[in-house]
Amino acid sequence: MKAYVFPGQGSQKVGMGEGLFEKYPEIVEICDRVLGYSIVDLCTKDEENKLGLTQYTQPALYTVNAMHYYEKVKEEGRPAFVAGHSLGEYNALLAAEVFDFETGLKLVKQRGYLMSQARGGGMAAVLNFSEENIKRVLREHNLDDKLFLANYNSPTQIVIAGEKDAVAEAKPYFEEAGARSYVPLKVSGAFHSPLMEDAKNEFRKTVEQADFKAPVIPVIANCTARPYKMESINETLIEQMTSCVKWTDIECYILSHDDVEIEQVGPGDVLTGLLRQINRAIRNGDVVLQKPEEQETKTVHMTNDDVKQESNFVNQYPYGSKEFMETYDLRYPYVVGGMYHGISSVEMVVNACKAGFLAFYGAGGLEAEQVESAIQAIKSQLGHTCFGVNLIHNVKDSNKEKKMVDLLLKYEVKLLEVSSYINVTSALARYKIKGLQKDPQGNVISTNRIMAKLSRPEVAENFLLPIPKKIIEELYRDGMITSQEAEMAKQVPIADEVTVEADSAGHTDGKNAAVLWPALIRACKRIINEQKYPQKINIGVAGGIGTPEAVACAFMLGADYIVTGSINQCTVEAGTSKEVKELLQKIDVQDTGYAPAGDMFELGETVQVLKRGVFFPVRANKLYDLYRNYDSIESLGVDLKEKIEKKYFHKTFNDIIEESIACHQISREEFESMNDKMKMSFIFKWYFAMANKAALDGDKTKTVDYQVYCGPALGAFNQYVKGMDIESWEKRHIDGIAKLLMDNAIVFMEK
Repeated sequence: MKAYVFPGQGSQKVGMGEGLFEKYPEIVEICDRVLGYSIVDLCTKDEENKLGLTQYTQPALYTVNAMHYYEKVKEEGRPAFVAGHSLGEYNALLAAEVFDFETGLKLVKQRGYLMSQARGGGMAAVLNFSEENIKRVLREHNLDDKLFLANYNSPTQIVIAGEKDAVAEAKPYFEEAGARSYVPLKVSGAFHSPLMEDAKNEFRKTVEQADFKAPVIPVIANCTARPYKMESINETLIEQMTSCVKWTDIECYILSHDDVEIEQVGPGDVLTGLLRQINRAIRNGDVVLQKPEEQETKTVHMTNDDVKQESNFVNQYPYGSKEFMETYDLRYPYVVGGMYHGISSVEMVVNACKAGFLAFYGAGGLEAEQVESAIQAIKSQLGHTCFGVNLIHNVKDSNKEKKMVDLLLKYEVKLLEVSSYINVTSALARYKIKGLQKDPQGNVISTNRIMAKLSRPEVAENFLLPIPKKIIEELYRDGMITSQEAEMAKQVPIADEVTVEADSAGHTDGKNAAVLWPALIRACKRIINEQKYPQKINIGVAGGIGTPEAVACAFMLGADYIVTGSINQCTVEAGTSKEVKELLQKIDVQDTGYAPAGDMFELGETVQVLKRGVFFPVRANKLYDLYRNYDSIESLGVDLKEKIEKKYFHKTFNDIIEESIACHQISREEFESMNDKMKMSFIFKWYFAMANKAALDGDKTKTVDYQVYCGPALGAFNQYVKGMDIESWEKRHIDGIAKLLMDNAIVFMEK
């Protein structure tokens, strides 16, 4: 197998590209149009001595590297791996078809310009001096906050970057300490160091406008020395500007695969020379290659020591579970629950997680394509920060659940909040099992974690006992899990966290929090103690949490964390209409009620919804009463049928049938084959879908029909913030609300 590697800045030379430009006139045309000057003249003549200037070097080298690659592919075909040193990484991404040539050129043009604007920085190569010795010298001379390791080019060549004066000052220190050579580089800035932070932030705007595709060849990233992942392309490219180049690790990663030959593609032989140094170190035993599978299992559990050392937050909140905060790297033991139909939006998840809270995207009711797009957007903004996705049990279509789990596994979403489940399903079990590993002590741990929302003791038992043997055997028989995974699955419960949910928005059993929370917490702890699991299972509470006093009560009852829902729907970030938010900001604790659940209409399940200012609860309950008491639409009689058509639906039943048939993608024959009761249900459920869509869209012609999931906690919150700046929803932000509740809960508890 071949691996092609592309050189970066420093490999440019006058005359590069000669003999190639004539073969690729379309590339020349794109370059001259995008850059505004002749790429051929710059590379082959350089009469104005610009080729050595960063803003010209980078587009020129990107272009020449690309033409060399196209020639190479014609001769030898596509490689098994690609990588590039700094700028060269853009050629690797081009080779992997992550973007087209013009998109890459525009990115490189802006990157080169921004890096050329960096002033006051410098770089130097330190030869034959180990990483540990370099760090020691910097530390001993108080330079470790001014100079940084920027390029790990080989075991005998490391480049440092930082303040220009500090680069000069360090030279005698390294020479005295025994470095073979200390060579200042002719660059204008401290590339691949924290001094490029401003350039990185500006570059983010350009990257986020680009359209990227999944790599068709593994691209080994500078920042991680591991293959690029689709969901983090944006963030990896952005971080590359300030992160060190792990070139030694990149080449070792490629070489760890059997029968791989690395070849430089592009002008010069800098990378060929570095490869010789790395191979020499491998032969001498100074560098030990690991097999690829051994390398991948090094990133085990989100609570391992490496991750803890890189924590963004100090976990100092005095109540709740420290383990919970450490597991997810949180500032507070506070969770933003996943609200249906993307109301817990991308923006809500990103803002909450960046502030040190845990948040779930509301995937319920959405198609897989919508959820996929949301996951990509969240990952591009959060990088490695933990977030989750909510999954509501679909009793009628298990295939949708399977598709969602496929999506979560594809994008390596590590946390799933499950709602409305009674039993463990095969799809949930597969999600959990595919994340099982063993820690150094031999304990089975899970990197795919499940937070189960429940309100009944028997459901708690289902989620806290080991995964049912029958499901494990079925998954193994169908080839969905390995024998090793099947064995590990017998030792863990499906849930890693359990959220006890009292009276809340949407689907709810309507139980009183003061009764439900203590009873369920006690039941959960009993099962956990009986099973003697090596890892702690945290127990949180949800439902009715809208004030600091409610937060304090939850922690006093033994909660490890709290989950909020209704109060988040009335924020700037919530993915619903401003018309709904304006209704919600005015409600009190008595302004919610119960209505039939559209997705479980025939079963008589209920949801808690807004009742102030809307007729939805009354009309929905009337429809369910009609469904219970009549056998068919025809049996309603002419007067009642007309009343429903004119007052409730504003459409005829026939119009609704045609619209619903198209929506559900069934044929007229399939509808006609239904019995009379099913036809009635089919028609009535149109109202629930319409009412939900009208609310999300803010359709002012249907305000009285808005279906808005909401619990009394929001009314309590509205009362609490009266007279404050955040009385208006336009001033309410997800992180501000969370901080307000948590900080004031401390004041309440410590009075």
